[in-house]
Amino acid sequence: MGRVVLGQVVIINGEQNGRRRPDSLARLKQAARTLFVERGYDATRPQDIAREAGLGHGTFYLHYPDKRACFLAFVDEARRELGEQVRGRLMPGAGLEERIAAVLGAVCDYADRHPGVLRAAMTDGRVIDAEGVETQSLLMAWGLDWAETLRGVASDGSTSDRLNPDIIGQAIAGALYQAGQDRSRSGRSREELVNNLTLFLVRALRPD
Repeated sequence: MGRVVLGQVVIINGEQNGRRRPDSLARLKQAARTLFVERGYDATRPQDIAREAGLGHGTFYLHYPDKRACFLAFVDEARRELGEQVRGRLMPGAGLEERIAAVLGAVCDYADRHPGVLRAAMTDGRVIDAEGVETQSLLMAWGLDWAETLRGVASDGSTSDRLNPDIIGQAIAGALYQAGQDRSRSGRSREELVNNLTLFLVRALRPD
C-alpha cells in the first residue's frame, strides 16, 4: 500500500488519511451488495468490490480490514432492512395468525424489492470462516428473531407451552427460506406462499 507523507498529511493510495471521500463507504457498500448477490461470497474479492465502486484497491482497507468484515456488514444491513420491513407491518396487539401473516408478507415484500439479497446474506457462516471462527449467519439471526416473536405470543396461550421457542424459531426460519427458494423457482404467487405457510404454522404452533 503506497504511503507518502506531505507535511502533516498522510497520503495512502491517493487519499488523504482522515479526509476520506465522504461517499466512498456508501459506494463500497453498494458495490459489495451487488457483487455478493451476483457472484456469491467466494467469488468476490476486495479488489473487485473497489473496482465496482470506482475506487482504488487501498480504499477498501480504509473501511474494512478484510472481505469477511465487509460481508458481515452486508448481512447486518440486510437484517436491519428486513427488520424495519417487518416492524412496519406488525400491528400492536396482533394475535398469532396476524403476526405470522404480517411477517411472511414483509419477507416477501423485501425479497421482491431486493432480488437475491436474502439468498446471498444467508450464506452459511462456515463458508465465511474457514479458519473456524464462529459467525452468526443471517439465517440463524432470523431464527432468533422468530423465537422472540413466539415468546411475544406465548403469554396469551396462542402457542403450545411444550415448544422451545429457540428450536422452533430456527426451524421456521429454515422452512421459510426453503419455501422462498421454491417460490422463486416455481413462480408460485406470494399469496399462495403466505396463505399456506400461515395456515401450516398456526396449526403447528397452537396448543394441543
